[in-house]
Amino acid sequence: MKKMSAAACVAIAMIAPIAALAQNVAMVNGKPVQKARVDALINQAVKSGQPKSPELEKQARDEAVMREMFMQEAERRGLAKSPDFATQMELAKQTILIRALFDNEREKNKVSDAELQAEYDKLQAQSTGTEYRARHILVEKEDDAKNLIKQINGGAKFEDLAKKNSKDPGSAENGGDLDFAKPDAYVPEFSGALTKLKKGEMTAEPVKSQFGYHIIKLEDTREAKFPPLAEIKPQLEQRLAQGKLAKFRDEIRAKAKTDYKFSQ
Repeated sequence: MKKMSAAACVAIAMIAPIAALAQNVAMVNGKPVQKARVDALINQAVKSGQPKSPELEKQARDEAVMREMFMQEAERRGLAKSPDFATQMELAKQTILIRALFDNEREKNKVSDAELQAEYDKLQAQSTGTEYRARHILVEKEDDAKNLIKQINGGAKFEDLAKKNSKDPGSAENGGDLDFAKPDAYVPEFSGALTKLKKGEMTAEPVKSQFGYHIIKLEDTREAKFPPLAEIKPQLEQRLAQGKLAKFRDEIRAKAKTDYKFSQ
């Protein structure tokens, strides 16, 4: 086997530092700032929702170099040897490892299409039934409510009186309109009176609840509608994924041996 020429050895010796230098974005006081740090900052920003762009890459390079400058100054002052630094480092290590643990579990135990469909079917079944579109006027005193009922029966418009007199800030400006909702969205006294009304009818007497006295008018009814799976899939998937992680957390807690007593 032929020996490598002196020129070739010199060339390789020159190439090696250049290759190493290519993995760095800068030198700060003789210490390299590795490109891997910049890539980590970019990946972190992208995961948080920022689009990858030349501007983001420039910001990440600036950040990496500035961090190195600050790190060197902190080390020069001996801060890395302080007890508080050691404690904070341990907490940071725990946070990173715990995040990695749950990310790993989320990846290993993804929400399946069958689980999504089952959850959708359950929610859809719970959402069936009749929805009621009601208007109401809420006042503090029973006599005030009775007086308003007389005015409406005498020809006054429900909507106008609601705008002028109702103490419910969420519906007063809309003439007391509460839009469509299922009866269980209201307090029992309200829903009980509402479901006894026919379309277009109004309660003959004020309905008392914890909020005051209501005059209720039923505008319309309809069968409850439930959105298609495709429309709410992201929310369902997130909900199920969170449930899986909560179960995973509880399983770890249950099997761990400890003398500590949790408050809950």
